[in-house]
Amino acid sequence: MLVGYSSSSSEDDSEAATDRHKRGSPKCQEQDGGNNVSPARKKPKIEEQVSKTRLPLPGCLLDMFPEDVSSPTEDSSLHGGRVRSFKHERGSWATYVYLPYHPEEEFGELLEELLSLAGAGGAVWTPQEELHLSLSQTVVLRHHWIQPFNRSLRAGLVHCKRFVCLAGRLRIYCNDERTRTFLGMEVCTGHAPLLDLVQAVDRTMKEFRLETFYKEPSFHVSLAWCVGDLTGQMGECLQGMQRVVDDHEEGPFLLRLDCVELRCRTGNKTFRFPLEP
Repeated sequence: MLVGYSSSSSEDDSEAATDRHKRGSPKCQEQDGGNNVSPARKKPKIEEQVSKTRLPLPGCLLDMFPEDVSSPTEDSSLHGGRVRSFKHERGSWATYVYLPYHPEEEFGELLEELLSLAGAGGAVWTPQEELHLSLSQTVVLRHHWIQPFNRSLRAGLVHCKRFVCLAGRLRIYCNDERTRTFLGMEVCTGHAPLLDLVQAVDRTMKEFRLETFYKEPSFHVSLAWCVGDLTGQMGECLQGMQRVVDDHEEGPFLLRLDCVELRCRTGNKTFRFPLEP
């Protein structure tokens, strides 16, 4: 906090008297050479010389504090065409809450077949790097909020128990900005405990005046994404992909999500919250 400081009237009077004495002093006139150029007017020249000779920071320091030295550039080509949902600001961290999904062995082959069908129309689909089920929207946390936010989450989840949910219906989703389309597998069992988790997460969001989750959420695991809004072009293709899921080798494929741990991703940090057995 900045605290204003004002000198007393006696100090002002003393300084004024000293100033008058210096202006009338022959010694001061002799040092000034009789002209009216004061040291205050020469100061900018000195500062200018100092700024010209200032040395650049060593590379090792730049690597240690990248956020303090330069601002990141927005180039979507470096991120597969993805565009930020909100402007990057120093000290602000993108944050979301989710349940991780660890895929079964046969999932990889199934996903490869699904993306082959999805890309038949020319769209380039990219598999999700980290499969998960979202329990919050992506919000922005200030750096000093991170620890209290996660403490609040932990307190709100203290009575939440582990459970299992299954997903088996393919759906197409698009983000709010209509910049990316997602292929997801929607949950068919386990809605009630998922809603309980969302309520706990929403309480923390409200505490920090952040946006809560959707009122009628479609719980799903996003499998892959592509650039742009393709929701109007995937209807017929989606039916073909669903047949692949339903006609799996040993019956309809059901994605099994063992919900034993909730996670919060804040920037490049992950906080883990084990659920009660």
